[in-house]
Amino acid sequence: MTTPVDIDRYYELRSLTDLEVSPDGQNVAFVADECDATDDERRQALSLVPADGSGDPYRLSRASSVSAPAFSPDGTKLAVLAAREDDLAGKAGRGEPDDADQPEDSGTGNANGGPDDDPNRQVWVYDLEYGGDARQVTAFEEGVREFDWSPDGDRLVVSARDPTDDERAYLEQRRDDGPIEVTRLQHKRDGAGWLDDVTTYLFVVDARADGDPDDAESARRLDEAYGAGSGEPLSGLQPRWGPRDRIAFLTNDTDRPDDSLAMDVFTIAPDGTDRRKHTDGTLRASAPRFSPDGGRLAFVGGNPENWYEPSEVFVASLDSGVESDGYTSLSASLDRTVARTGAPTWVDDETLLCAFADEGLTRLVALEATTDAPRRTFEWQGRMRTLEAVDEAGGTVAVCCNCPAEGPVIHAFDTVSDDRGGTDVDDVANPSDDAVRQLHGLNESVLEDLPTPAVRRVTFENGDGDEVEAIVYLPPGFVPGDSEPAPTIAAIHGGPMSYDAPTFRFEHALWTSRGYVVVRVNYRGSTSYGCEFAERLKGSRGRLESDDVVSGVRRLVDDGWADPENLFVTGFSYGGITTAHIVTRYDDFAAAAPEHGIYDFYSNVGTDDNHAWHEWEFGMPWEHPETYREISSITDVDRIETPLLITAGEEDWRCPPTQAEQLYVSVRKRGGDAKLVVYPNEHHNIGDPTRATHRLRELTRWFERYRASSTPE
Repeated sequence: MTTPVDIDRYYELRSLTDLEVSPDGQNVAFVADECDATDDERRQALSLVPADGSGDPYRLSRASSVSAPAFSPDGTKLAVLAAREDDLAGKAGRGEPDDADQPEDSGTGNANGGPDDDPNRQVWVYDLEYGGDARQVTAFEEGVREFDWSPDGDRLVVSARDPTDDERAYLEQRRDDGPIEVTRLQHKRDGAGWLDDVTTYLFVVDARADGDPDDAESARRLDEAYGAGSGEPLSGLQPRWGPRDRIAFLTNDTDRPDDSLAMDVFTIAPDGTDRRKHTDGTLRASAPRFSPDGGRLAFVGGNPENWYEPSEVFVASLDSGVESDGYTSLSASLDRTVARTGAPTWVDDETLLCAFADEGLTRLVALEATTDAPRRTFEWQGRMRTLEAVDEAGGTVAVCCNCPAEGPVIHAFDTVSDDRGGTDVDDVANPSDDAVRQLHGLNESVLEDLPTPAVRRVTFENGDGDEVEAIVYLPPGFVPGDSEPAPTIAAIHGGPMSYDAPTFRFEHALWTSRGYVVVRVNYRGSTSYGCEFAERLKGSRGRLESDDVVSGVRRLVDDGWADPENLFVTGFSYGGITTAHIVTRYDDFAAAAPEHGIYDFYSNVGTDDNHAWHEWEFGMPWEHPETYREISSITDVDRIETPLLITAGEEDWRCPPTQAEQLYVSVRKRGGDAKLVVYPNEHHNIGDPTRATHRLRELTRWFERYRASSTPE
């Protein structure tokens, strides 16, 4: 029997957060998220790796967390966002990775002016020619949120909050635990906390500056480039500086920006003049990217209200103004949505690459800049690897693919054909096996002795006769059809506008090593299967997705994979919502664990950060009270007989902890078996390593407690 995975192995794992190819295509910069067991926190480390696969990664940051790496146009500099106490003078000569002069990081800071004393994020620049530590470039009192290089590499455009004197006084009051005062409709955002009236602007700064906060001349505010909108506190302005010396950014310029999820694309001159609007208020735009010649601007756009509709890649001519026909879709005919982390990447002036969600997978799609003619590319990844990041520059495409056996691995391949001397899209579409170079496996050494599950894709019919797909993770040595039926955990993804793809996740290995089958169903409402499949869930909650998950589990029982006496169900966020609905409708499961969910939609509106979404899909509670009662699992709490482990984040503004409390108290009032776990200082997701491992222990113990013939943890 396989030795169960030790939960503390979680601390050894790394995940990718950023990927950037140098302008000459020779190097790949990446940021890996990792655990610091000593300080019990997560950090993000920056490394460089040769794109030709000739060497191991060289780590540039040690104690400091960094993000958003961006090479200067000539490739000699690498800028990042980092929160650090001190700026050490750059020194000539490349230091060793363990150089004692490396500064210590005191935390990630709070760019929204929260009540902590940690340093805020600023732009820091590494000199890749002369080496040495990074040099601080900006010193904004509220920190920097985003940035991009100018075409000449001498300037940066940054987004930063710029409080007035009155707003500054309020922020100081808040840092001293003073009262929260809000006048905005969008009064809070998960991860950003309570919101205020401070405006974020774009600034142009000298990239050669030394970050002196008293040097007012080093930053020019662009008064007409400012942030607004319900989603802006999280999405930001996403500035990009184009080859023709124009800056693209996103904002909402409606009369009630906090009551709208729309985001429009604008461009502006670096001196703050000549602001132009390139979309018409009908899209939720993101990820603007200039073509190499600067004549076009690509971006992702989705329906700001109906998130079930696929988001698409659009291209606008920079000669267009506000006219609605100034931009065209390049991917509408694909009927697939741009992946959550997807952004268009220009290969040349006529060709783009972008990551799309496609039938339970994230994969590359090639797009033509002037017509809707998308085509699926990069067949090398197959059906058991999913794409997590992609970038292209200098004829090199870098990708990070994740699969259950290998975890996240960075690969590269070339797009330039020597005999043609130009971009060969066929090379992008189908590089040969030996043309795809492995650069770095983020968890290669860890997974050498960690038992990873085998994976199968399974399709089945739900109760309405529709075909639904599930990703199934199997215990080591489990042979479907020959092995005895195994205890099974149905793990439900969030969203619902999301999807499961074959990937390495620690919890999969943790549970399969203990003999569980783990099944992840892409229920109706999931993206990646087209608009019609996703939109079936629109305007409803509970029945369709519950039916799909239970139908998938019962299929595994019928096939002899799953033990009907040892079935469990859990889910996070929307997965928690679905888990609660399942236990009000079915008694198949020995125990359940709804996590960070919503169970009373009526009382939830106004306490979470999603009022615009709820209004679009269901109207307001006082207008449609019966609808809100119908979609709430708390309405049928008297039907729950399944033991429940209910978890919540104390500062979760997406699915507030009061929701978990309501469900817990309601079940306990009826004499049901339930346990409530609330994680302090955590938002919608759990980031602290100790709390993350505690969550896994609690889930595992809960299932083991109700598992017939259970094995010790």
